[in-house]
Amino acid sequence: MSVLGGVEFSDPQFAISVRDGITRIEELIRTELAQGDEVIRDAVPESLGTTDIRFRPLFTVLAAQFGPNPDAQQVTLAGAAVELMHLATLCHDTVVDRAPARLGTSKVRSANNVAILAGDYRFATVSRLGSWLGPRAFQTIAETFAELVTGQMRETRSAPMHIDRLEHYLQCVHEKTGSIVAAAGQLGATFSGAGEEQTARLARLGRLIGAAFQISEDIVTIASNSEHVAEVLTLLRSAAGMVQAKEAVGSYAAQARDEIACLPDCAARQTLSTLVDSTLLKIT
Repeated sequence: MSVLGGVEFSDPQFAISVRDGITRIEELIRTELAQGDEVIRDAVPESLGTTDIRFRPLFTVLAAQFGPNPDAQQVTLAGAAVELMHLATLCHDTVVDRAPARLGTSKVRSANNVAILAGDYRFATVSRLGSWLGPRAFQTIAETFAELVTGQMRETRSAPMHIDRLEHYLQCVHEKTGSIVAAAGQLGATFSGAGEEQTARLARLGRLIGAAFQISEDIVTIASNSEHVAEVLTLLRSAAGMVQAKEAVGSYAAQARDEIACLPDCAARQTLSTLVDSTLLKIT
């Protein structure tokens, strides 16, 4: 049994193929960031952090397995663009929530204004990669940008009086995390040559798995008695809030399984099912 990004693979050869796809994405990111001026390179470390940060490349590569060309160069470009979006938000989050530890070994080692600029540079690199993928992909990337930043902004504010706190939290999760994993699924499938129906399904699946993954991570963070959490997570500190969050994960997981059941039977489909199971296992 092989393990990659915390997910078990029953087929060792398939695991190697997926690992190779993730490696190509990581190498492209390093190459792109290394092209910056020295002043940029100093502020944007080459290290890509822990294996947890491979979640989006993993989903991109898995989604690409449902097309005839899973190893296409454009899949690598798309995976790098999506992961760089995530890495850019980590730079900005060091300022927004004052939690530099979230970056692990890849943390931005400078003042807040430099962290913001480092994130902006990563976003600029995403735009450059997106321009090579054509107008439709660039539109997907731009729309994901907008939704992601909306989620970041929403997260900094308390829920309005007329909106339930759980609803507010879940909306932040979908905008910040669900959107970017949905983009990974859509672009990975598109550039491997998957059909429109499967591409749309993998985008929906990405949003569901991304949301479930993020909520499970938040539950673990709260359960560890961490003192440094975003205001939007305070809901989970109550017993009722924790129960509601776990119910949301279960609901998203069930919907994800329904989407997975409609995908062609292959090693990638089995791995996606395992990914859902491992997300649920975190909170049981």
